[in-house]
Amino acid sequence: MEASAQTPEARLGLRERKKLKTRLAIREATYRLIAEQGYDTTTVEQIAEAAEVSPSTVFRYFPTKEDIVLTDEFDPVLERELRARPADESLIDSLRHVIDHSLQLALESEDAEVTRLRTRLQVEVPAVRSRMMESMSVTGRMVCRVLADRTGRDAGDLEVRVYAMSVVGALMEATMYWAEHGDEGMDLRELSVRALDTLQHGL
Repeated sequence: MEASAQTPEARLGLRERKKLKTRLAIREATYRLIAEQGYDTTTVEQIAEAAEVSPSTVFRYFPTKEDIVLTDEFDPVLERELRARPADESLIDSLRHVIDHSLQLALESEDAEVTRLRTRLQVEVPAVRSRMMESMSVTGRMVCRVLADRTGRDAGDLEVRVYAMSVVGALMEATMYWAEHGDEGMDLRELSVRALDTLQHGL
């Protein structure tokens, strides 16, 4: 199997795999409880008990309950694979390829119903949506670093920041659109490519 096709877990050492196992156990317990009883009713104490860890362990891995819903393991994959694309490839083509590949990995590694639940919570729960907006800036800074290396510009340049957040915003809107039209059989990968096409070509 090629390195770019491996899951994040396959690249980790023993200690990191144990940490990832704990993170996944917490997230799986969270999704199960939310599916059974709703987001607001689910407490960190219940999550800790279901995941067989302490509440302090939950907070060590996830600062807030919203972070449990929003955090995944694919931002590092996204950055690594963006940097691995050919230097003469257009930036938007690199993004299109890598994001499609990262989404494929994410959708293959996570149950479809869990993915739907996560995106539905981003639409329906104000606290989750608010936290998502905050987390966008982290992904945006990552894209800024990649853009800066690709273009030779400073990562803090206005144009670099605007372009990076345009990419992040386009992908966020594709995800939200997918969640809002969940019963129509739409494909998240296809919607993400459409979003990037819109960013590149306009309306």
